[in-house]
This record gives sequence, structure tokens and C-alpha cells, in this order.
Amino acid sequence: MKSSFWQVGHKPTLFSSFLYFDLSFMVWVLLGPLAVQMATDLQLSASQKGLMVATPVLAGALLRIVMGVLVDQIKPKMAGLVGQVIVILSLLLAWLHGIHTFQQALLLGLGLGFAGAAFAVALPLASRWYPPEHQGTALGIAGAGNSGTVFAALFAPGLAVAYGWNNVFGLALIPLVIVFVIYSMFAKDSPDAPPAKSLSQYLAILKDKDAWWFMFFYSVTFGGFVGLASSLTIYFNDLYNLGPVAAGYCTAAAVFMGSLVRPLGGTIADRIGGVRTLLVMYAAAAVLLLIMSFGQPTYQWALAIILPVMAALGMGNGAVFQLVPQRFRKEIGVMTGLVGMAGGIGGFYLAASLGYFKQNFGSYQIGLIIFSALAVLAMLGLTGVKTRWRTTWGTTTSAKV
Repeated sequence: MKSSFWQVGHKPTLFSSFLYFDLSFMVWVLLGPLAVQMATDLQLSASQKGLMVATPVLAGALLRIVMGVLVDQIKPKMAGLVGQVIVILSLLLAWLHGIHTFQQALLLGLGLGFAGAAFAVALPLASRWYPPEHQGTALGIAGAGNSGTVFAALFAPGLAVAYGWNNVFGLALIPLVIVFVIYSMFAKDSPDAPPAKSLSQYLAILKDKDAWWFMFFYSVTFGGFVGLASSLTIYFNDLYNLGPVAAGYCTAAAVFMGSLVRPLGGTIADRIGGVRTLLVMYAAAAVLLLIMSFGQPTYQWALAIILPVMAALGMGNGAVFQLVPQRFRKEIGVMTGLVGMAGGIGGFYLAASLGYFKQNFGSYQIGLIIFSALAVLAMLGLTGVKTRWRTTWGTTTSAKV
């Protein structure tokens, strides 16, 4: 008989993982909500704006592999402490020294990449405490740290107006240090941790085609979510002439929607299976992104399309991570790193491409249509693998595939 979710696992670790993930994601996308004011002062082009907000996303993607390796070598809790210290020092340096050039903004983006890599630590830290039938819910709760992106969009533009955008880097240090202390005290490594793997074992996972499928599926769901989270403040400012604060509020609403439903995506996947959940989410995202690409007459109409886009992508994130631990239970650390890296690369591509197409073609449409097509491709790929998954590894797990 299945035990209740709240009767198993380790709640202090689950919520410490959530807090660490939440605040890390807040600072990971911080340059997005500040981009309108920073671009004015640093005199950035549309393409430079796109690259500036995309750099932390790419750095976070690549560093997820590094953090995934660290999770297996020094255990998740210590890996998380190392990552948090690097982010705190990067923001401290930016605040004290100031950001005066485009290149310095990109360097800060690299430091903030360690915040994006928190994903590869927080999820294994929580996951290892829970049995297969509760993975979707546990990883949904820990993964709801995506909601940190809401705080960035909600507060950063207003604080920048009140105190100057450079001081926002200093203000961000306050909650980061508080969470660092909480995490240090309450997070605990599961005794059920698999032994550390050699480099050859990491490379061996890449020979498994299912690893590549999961990487692709997440590059669309999470890539779409974080790419839009990083770009929407610029999008609303540019298309609808909203000021940085109003554009930040619209972005916050969209990101909140995508974050709020991530645990719901995991829970639904636990009930009906991750494959079925994902098929519905990809179909919804593809149609809505296509509609979004044509541009809406007012920002209210745009929000009416963007909110369900983010909801579909957010639920898709939860559904992917209901499936990953079933297929790669023993390799969850490195798979979280690989899949998370792919998600970040998808986000970098979307954010950078929107800036590129806007500068060179005067519109965001081509970038959005291409991403809509990727959602269709993911749907076709999932249709192709679902029977094999259900009849092979799907028969060895107590959870629904």
C-alpha cells in the first residue's frame, strides 16, 4: 500500500531545497527585469539586450553539469553551499564596483549562472528522500522554486526606480544571506545516496538515447519558461510602451502562473502518467506560441495568451521530472544536471533569438514561431517513444509513465 506523501521523506530538507532554489532563481533572471533601465544607461542595442539577459541562462545551463558532478562527488548539501557563496560574492562585487559596460554586465551574468545551476542541486537533494510514487510531488514542490523569478520581476524594476538599478544587486544580498543560513542549518543529505560516479560513467549515460530525449523535452518546456521569463519585461516595454515597473508586473504575473502550476504538473503526472500530461502541454504551448507570434493589439490581450503559455510550460516542467527519476533512479544527480543544462540552453536560445530577430527583422514573430515548431517536434518525439517506454522501464516502476 502506498504511504501518504507527508508521512515519508524529510520535510526540512524539502523546504530548504525549495527556498535555496527559489532565491537562486530570483537572482538568476535578475538582469531581465532590470534590462530596460540598464539598457538605457549602458546604451545597448536590441541584440545586446537579448544577449545580456540570455547570458546568465546559458551560464546556468552549462554550470548545471558542473554542479551535477559536484552533487555526486561532495553530496548535494555541500554543492549547494559552494554555489550560494559564489553567487553572493558575484553580486557583492557588482554592487561595490558597479556595472559600467556591456562586458561587465555579461561577466555578472556568468556569476549569476551559478544561481541557475541550483536546479542540479536542489532537485537531487529533495528527490533522494522520496520513493518512486511520490517523485512527481516532491520534485514539483522543490522545483516550484521557479517562482523566484516572480520576485525578480515584481520587485527589481520598482527598487531600481527608487534606489538605482546597481543598488538592487546589494539589496538582493539580504534574502540570499538569510536563506544561506537556513539551508546550512536544516538541509540534510539523504542516507540513501548512490555512490559517486567516475567521468566514464557520466559519458556512458550520454550513450543512452532516452537521456537525449529527456534533454530535448526539457529544453522546450523549461527553455520556453525561462527564456520568456528573461525576455518579457523587454517585450512588454518594447511592444506596448509599458514603463519598466508595469512591464515587470506583467512579467511577474506570467512567471507566477508558470511557477504555480509546476507542482500541479508533477501531481497530475503521478496520477495519469508523465507522457500523457506532456502531450497535452506541448500541444497547448505550440498553439498558444503561434498565436502570440502574431502580436496582440493591447498588453491585456497579450497577457491573456502569455499566461496560459507559461502555465502549459510550467506544468510540462513538472511532468518531465515525474518521468526522469523513474528511468534514471540511480543516476538522478547527473541526469538532473544534463536535463537541466538542456533546459537552460533552450532558454538561452529563445531569449537571444528574440533579441536577434527583433533587431534584424523588426519583430519577435520568427523567434516565437520557431519555438512553437519545437513544441510540435517534442510532441511527435514523445509519441514515437511512449510505447517503448511503457513496455520496457515503465513496467519496472510503481509509478505511472
